Formats: sequence, structure tokens, C-alpha cells
Amino acid sequence: MTDVTGSSAPSPGKRGGARRFDWRGLGADARAAVPDASLGLLLTGLIFWWLYTRIENGTSPSIEMMPPFDEASDYWWYWLCQAFGWSALLWAYVTVGFGLLRSGTRPPWRWLSAARVEKWHRTTSLTTIGLMFMHMVSFFAAELQTNFEDQPAGELVRDTLVKVFVPGGYPTGTGRVAIFLGLIAFYLAIVLGLAFYLRQATGSRLWRALHRFVIIVYVLSAWHTLLYGTNVWFDGSFRTLVWALQMPLAGLLLLRLLAPARPSERLRLRGPRRESRSLPLTARLAGRLAVVATLAGLLAVIISGADGGRTDHGHSSQPWPDRWIIWTGLLVLTLVLVAVVHRLRPAPDKPARGGHLAADRHSD
Repeated sequence: MTDVTGSSAPSPGKRGGARRFDWRGLGADARAAVPDASLGLLLTGLIFWWLYTRIENGTSPSIEMMPPFDEASDYWWYWLCQAFGWSALLWAYVTVGFGLLRSGTRPPWRWLSAARVEKWHRTTSLTTIGLMFMHMVSFFAAELQTNFEDQPAGELVRDTLVKVFVPGGYPTGTGRVAIFLGLIAFYLAIVLGLAFYLRQATGSRLWRALHRFVIIVYVLSAWHTLLYGTNVWFDGSFRTLVWALQMPLAGLLLLRLLAPARPSERLRLRGPRRESRSLPLTARLAGRLAVVATLAGLLAVIISGADGGRTDHGHSSQPWPDRWIIWTGLLVLTLVLVAVVHRLRPAPDKPARGGHLAADRHSD
């Protein structure tokens, strides 16, 4: 997530201790995140009030697809779930931005120091995970509130736990895909985000390589929202705005790839220091081309207005992709992560390569 410089590599005699999870560092970052998390909860409350008010006065687009939910007081857990979802997506957006600034060439502003951006990235990352968890908890409560008359209590709780917390456990409708994507994003956020606190054991090189995959968490989160967020369910200006807001992040990602903070990550096609190995060269070039294609795609969506939303009349296509495609993608991602760990793991007879721990807390 960020770079933490100045830490020395653990000595061979202390290597066993270095392999433990850095609970002290996590505790310090959690305490530093209290103001940030408080702001997140405050914003969640404001979003909840806005959603609740729109349901009460009948102006929410959610009522068009869920008419029985028109009594806000009867289904307030669902609107709280939506509020946590939007605040979590906003915090994910912000923390990805900080990560890209930290790992790329930063603007020459004195107040935007590397240490400050690094701290902001760490705290907003923890807040994002917390908001995502609360989004899931409130969805669990909303499901119980909605279905409590249909099943015995024990069976309802058990089935709801599977639906809300187990990838692929939600059985019906758009949620079969959307909730699946959201759960993958949540669990990847925990594994890849908290891997920072294992960097002394894994070595900074391995940790940086794993952390680059965090951008997938944000992509899946935004995808989950566009598929399942009833406020952006239909075509319209708000849905197009959500698409448009991805442009700055994609632009930051492209700048980070073109001008990374680490000279070793720069793409050199010519000159005496050009990359001689075909795999890193191909991967770096493909990454840059993929981001350019993403920017072009986002621009086409914004200009055309064809943003994948449902129409409020007539037949709407089923959400893409099918779950087997998601499972396949998850398998491929898992194999890639295993390959990265195998290739970059510290040698068993040497101290972990965390000597400088200049860990890019970036998100690509």
C-alpha cells in the first residue's frame, strides 16, 4: 500500500520474530484511522438520511424496481446497507488515488509529502475494509428483516449467512453475479491489503508485487455497484456520472505506469538500460496498453450514454458475466498469485528481503 522506509532487515537471530504478523503496526495504523473512520461513519449517516428521505417522498429510483420497499421505516436496514456501500466505494476510490500518487510521480506540492500520502493511504485502506464489512453486516440484517416471516429463525440465520458471506451463495436474480463480485472484492481487500503487515516475513519485493493486484478490488467493487446498486440500476445521468468518475483514477494509473516512482519499474524500449527480458517487457507494455484501452472505453461510454443500465420499461438483458466465468477468472487470479509468491518468496536460508522495506503502498 505505501512505502515505509528506514526499517532494517531482521537479523538472522530475530528472523522468527519477523515472521509474525505486525500487530503493533496494524494497531498504530488503526488508531491513526479513527478520525478517518469517524468521517466515514458520518458520511454514511448523511447518505442514509438522503436515501431514506427520497424513499419517503417517492423520488428514489429504487422504488421503481422494488415497490414493496416504499415504506422506508419498514426496510431501513436495506437503506443503511446502501449507505455503507456508497461510502465504502467512495473510500476505496480515495485510497486507490492515494496509492497511485504514492507509487508514481507526485505533484510538486510541498504539503503533499510522500510520508503524508503514505499515512493517508494506510488509514483510508483500513477504513475501506471496515466500511465494506459494515455494508455486508447491514445487508445480512436487511435480509433477516425482509424474510423473518418466511422461515424458522435458525434456518433463516443459517441460509442468510451463506447468502451474504459465502461467494456464490446468493441464489437468485442479479445478486447471483453482483454479490459474488462484491464478496470477492471484500476478501481480496483483506488478503492483499493486510499483507502490508507481513512484509518483513515476505520481503518487500514480494509484498509490492502482491499489492499491485489491489486495483482488482476497486474494479470489482465498482462493478458490483453498477450491477446491483438500485440508485444506479437504470440508465440516466447519475449512472453515467459514476462511469465518468472512473476517468481520473484510470488517468492516475496510466501516469503511475508511465512515470513510476521506482526507476526499476520504468518501461525502457531503447538505450543501454533497456529491459532485456521478454516477460517483464511484455507485461509492462501490455499493462500500459490495457489502461489506454480502458480510458478509451470509459470515454466511449460517457459520450454514447450506453452505460449498461437497465431500461425502466421493456425487457432488460441479464447481467454479465455468468458465474462460471467469474469462477474461472478467480482461478486464474489465484494461480497468478501463487506463481508470484513462488517466484519472489524469500530464500529459506537467508533473512527475508525486507532490508529497506521501501514498500510502495500503491494500487496497481
